[in-house]
Amino acid sequence: MTTSKRYDRIAFVASTSAEAQAALDQLTQLYGNADPATADIIVALGGDGLMLKTLHDFMRTGKPIYGMHRGTVGFLMNEFSTLDLHARLAAARETLINPLLMRATDVHGGVHIHHAINEVSLFRQTHQLARLRILIDERERMAELAADGILVATPAGSTAYNLSAQGPILPINAALLALTPISAFRPRRWRGALLPNTAIVAIEVLEGEKRPVAAVADNEEARDVRRVEIISDRSISMRMMFDPGHSLEERILSEQFGY
Repeated sequence: MTTSKRYDRIAFVASTSAEAQAALDQLTQLYGNADPATADIIVALGGDGLMLKTLHDFMRTGKPIYGMHRGTVGFLMNEFSTLDLHARLAAARETLINPLLMRATDVHGGVHIHHAINEVSLFRQTHQLARLRILIDERERMAELAADGILVATPAGSTAYNLSAQGPILPINAALLALTPISAFRPRRWRGALLPNTAIVAIEVLEGEKRPVAAVADNEEARDVRRVEIISDRSISMRMMFDPGHSLEERILSEQFGY
């Protein structure tokens, strides 16, 4: 999706690294630094970790977010330049991202609700494998998975931890979620499933006292969980901006061919 709007009021946010802070100083001198509450656009300076934090921080504002790479991993970022930023922002392409909503219930009955942009993961907390029951739309699909864990990834997160766990890469506009086991022991040959993004995924922990499990939504963790429900929250649409020819769609497509 192309945009033609001019973004005059720019709010910059930056990671704490020296590289990102130097970029913040340069850009602030050239373009000012608007209050995020009144800005037309948020420009994030750092790596993918900073971009995820920025997306979480401004998740419900509807403001477009444009990242420039001044960190380690920069899959979600554009190239850094101080030149003609207003023109770059006006020419940028917009990608809409829907987060996951995790509702995790722990052994004490506590409920933990968090959003995730990349994935929701369940992990074993001790040396013993987790035993998990998988339900899709409240229908049992797997009575028992013995594994280090399992994750549900969005298209935007499919090239992150999901890919490292041998999960599929999803086109950014695909109405799909990836359900991917982490080091599955039984059934050993199960590689996961592709689900419609309307699905309600429920994962129940078996033998939780003996084999405790943690649930993590991006970087928010709940420990000793008993049941975790995951849905795509289509009530929230985050607007990520990319330079022409460097869109998230193009990056995900290129990743599938090993670029």
